[in-house]
Amino acid sequence: MTAVQDFSLAELMIVTAAEAWRGDGELLAHGIGTLPRLAVALAKLTFEDGLLLTDGEAFAIEDPIPLGPRHGRPALAGWMPFSRVFDALWSGRRHAMVTPVQVDRWGQANISALGPDFARPKVQMLGVRGFPGNSISHKNSFLLTGHSKRAFVEGEVDVVSSVGFSDKRWPDGMARPEIQIGLVVTDLCVMDFGGPDHAARVRSVHPGVGFEDVQAATGFPLLEAEGMGTTPAPTAAQLEIIARLDPTNLRAHALRGNPPGIRPAAAA
Repeated sequence: MTAVQDFSLAELMIVTAAEAWRGDGELLAHGIGTLPRLAVALAKLTFEDGLLLTDGEAFAIEDPIPLGPRHGRPALAGWMPFSRVFDALWSGRRHAMVTPVQVDRWGQANISALGPDFARPKVQMLGVRGFPGNSISHKNSFLLTGHSKRAFVEGEVDVVSSVGFSDKRWPDGMARPEIQIGLVVTDLCVMDFGGPDHAARVRSVHPGVGFEDVQAATGFPLLEAEGMGTTPAPTAAQLEIIARLDPTNLRAHALRGNPPGIRPAAAA
């Protein structure tokens, strides 16, 4: 398959994020948000047929539902109410890609509130929702559309909504469970926490981005993964599938200004 040259950064992130589910086999897969939802559907349709998706309500589906208005009822593969979702979740048979607002060097994530005083936050967001239980029960990947020091913070996240690799907040005598964090996809790079002692490392940088750009936008030290290179461009076949899954082009609104996938060279 030949990569193309004309693609958006959102499309590059979708194709890259789909790789988070490669090798997962048969499990419940969820993409939370526009780009993750398109990514998991792309993974299902191209290389990971065993993934089980849902319609977002109470049914399991085999054919991903396109974004936007629904026309008719999709083909249903089975009944999937929340009780069955939770059975899969608690057993570890789920892999979700979520969109946190803050991530720290320990892989802890925040979707709850911003500011040092939890009782009087500067910004109130969603609350912790299901993040605590999800993060100790099954694998999670992250997608962030704005890679900056406000997102990848210098210290600890303001509210630990999602458990990471820090032992700081566990009660005395309680062992931290095994935590699984997959890919971290941003508008600059692809990362993971696969370095020594779960250190964050950069696996690839997007076209036109250098490792030094990523480090400058991150509040904690990063490692270069062995073999770090440039994130592969989408293929024409992948872009065709994405367009079919997103006929109203909601992906164009996921990043401010809908920038191109190849960052323009800086002016001299």
